Amino acid sequence: MADRPGDEPDYDWLYGSRRRGGGSRGGADRPAADPDPTRVLPTMNRPQQSPQQSPPPADRPRTSRRPPRRPRRRHPLRWVWLLVLAWIVFLVAVPLFAWSKIDKVDASPSGARPANQPGTTYLLVGSDSRAGLTRKQELKYGTGKGTGQRTDTIMLLHTGAGPNLLMSIPRDSEVPVPGHGTTKINSAFAYGGAPLLVKTIEQDTGIRVDDYVEIGFAGFVDVVDAVGGIKICPKHAMKDPQANLDVQAGCQHAGGKKALAYARSRHTSALGDISRARHQREVVSAVGHKAVSPWSIINPVRYYNLANAGADSLKVGKDTSMLAAAKFAWAMTHVNGKNGLTCGVPISDLAVHWDHDRALRLFHLIQADRTADVTKSLCGPSGLASR
Repeated sequence: MADRPGDEPDYDWLYGSRRRGGGSRGGADRPAADPDPTRVLPTMNRPQQSPQQSPPPADRPRTSRRPPRRPRRRHPLRWVWLLVLAWIVFLVAVPLFAWSKIDKVDASPSGARPANQPGTTYLLVGSDSRAGLTRKQELKYGTGKGTGQRTDTIMLLHTGAGPNLLMSIPRDSEVPVPGHGTTKINSAFAYGGAPLLVKTIEQDTGIRVDDYVEIGFAGFVDVVDAVGGIKICPKHAMKDPQANLDVQAGCQHAGGKKALAYARSRHTSALGDISRARHQREVVSAVGHKAVSPWSIINPVRYYNLANAGADSLKVGKDTSMLAAAKFAWAMTHVNGKNGLTCGVPISDLAVHWDHDRALRLFHLIQADRTADVTKSLCGPSGLASR
């Protein structure tokens, strides 16, 4: 539709109310128009975006999908290391458990004692305690119902710069016992237990006892059985009803029962207690030889049995640490052949009187940790000068 004559288009919305040349619509005066009118469009506040944010990318059609991740396979060596770690824990835990079952006794004597000496000397006592044995076992092993406390085995083990030396002291040795005159040395154990026995040995030999180890009949049998038995080599047939022993001459296998009888018998030889001490060292050396076998570590059953064997009938001195006990056990595996020396205390007769001169020479060498200088004349199987 055409505009009516005389009507002007209303451009106020664009130019405002002012126009060029003056005049106003409807005869009203209007102010002069701006010669260069500019319409400023209103501004709009836009929402500000954080500079750290970026607009989401436009959706793009997915052309392919990422394949699912395959489960990561564990390397086989991982399981090997886990098994090795578990085995190490087992090797450490078993001795700790066994040590917790061992009784600690006060073996330190009162009064003056020899000064500290180089090397380490252990006193090993095999008591005739029936603790832990049932009546059936007492009959089986031929131990009887013995009462009180006595010792069938007395040994000194010295370790140091030279070869290990294991020396038996026959239980019937006639020596001065503090407070009881001259009598058999095993009576010291009966009168005053470990402290008096230690005091007697230190007083009569001049050798300081550093650590004390005691084992009963039950523990002895268990240790031998734990290593799968040992080999004994009697030189003649032996039959001793009192020890429940009946063996033929020659080397043969012996389990715990037979080994105990062999170590206790003293009625099958003219040497009596001297012969028994020799058999005891033979058994101890054989046990040590079997215990040091790699099979004792590789076989977990044997390792467990060996570590726990005799723990219930084993006693150590209160001052004996677990490390000292471990060193003792290791030293006992090196007391034979080139690795060590085994002998009886030097004696002058079968009444088991010590040979004063030879005994003092041997004792002085032990005190000075000079076992490498010990000769066969001082360290013989029986302790006698000619045997």
